[in-house]
Amino acid sequence: MGKEIVKNKDDIKRVKTYITGLDEHIQGGIPEGHIVLVAGSAGTMKSSICFNILYHEALKGSNSIYLSLEQSHASLMNHVINMGYDISVIDLVLVQDLSELMSKMASVKGNQKGSIIMVDLGAIRKEIKDMQTDENRSWLNVIKNVIKKVKEHVPIKIMTLDSMSALYVLSKFKNPRIELFYIFEFLRDMEVTSLLISEMPTDGTAYGEYDEDFLSDGIVHVRLTPFRRNIVREISVVKMRTTRVNNDVFSLEFKDGKFQALYGGQNPLL
Repeated sequence: MGKEIVKNKDDIKRVKTYITGLDEHIQGGIPEGHIVLVAGSAGTMKSSICFNILYHEALKGSNSIYLSLEQSHASLMNHVINMGYDISVIDLVLVQDLSELMSKMASVKGNQKGSIIMVDLGAIRKEIKDMQTDENRSWLNVIKNVIKKVKEHVPIKIMTLDSMSALYVLSKFKNPRIELFYIFEFLRDMEVTSLLISEMPTDGTAYGEYDEDFLSDGIVHVRLTPFRRNIVREISVVKMRTTRVNNDVFSLEFKDGKFQALYGGQNPLL
């Protein structure tokens, strides 16, 4: 069906980042249906930022998918519980066996809570028979089929893929730029807001390995910056289509269970 043309800018529906001090600088949040790179080096809390969005949307009754190609669900859950998230107030659905996918979706449909459907693809690697072959397209097909099947049975608002780098390693694309284009087209056809976690190259010259930064609708950049005798975590919105953006660099803090963007355009108060 595709996106409809709105009559007024206020009609553009948005998904909040739930980062206090950041949403106010991107007209309230990410436009629904956008494909957004959450890019940064290791340790910048990319996964935590994405989970934070899904968690708060679940509190409002929405359903989301978190596809993990790197961390096991136990590792990720232990991390967010340690951060202080109360998992009991949402419907957390763990899918470790694709044969159980439909029965799991039936439980989601019957639950009044918002859901995070966590598909731990790392735990089902052994189910993909041609994993060692040169043309290892099974991973990409699994991801597409999971998203399609879930969306056929449950209304899905957001999808997170963690991470693009892991997808490249597992799928071994022959023509990465062409295949990446079709991945983005598939996500647009699904009409969900997509958060794609991207490990930036060590030289920091690009937000992804191929053409992700050109194909994406938005880029959220998280980085670690030395400042005096500390390391400061910083965040900026590099681009966001259909949005008036303040491109300032903000200090990113997680305190009292909330993310905050502070000191836009200024040095942090250390």
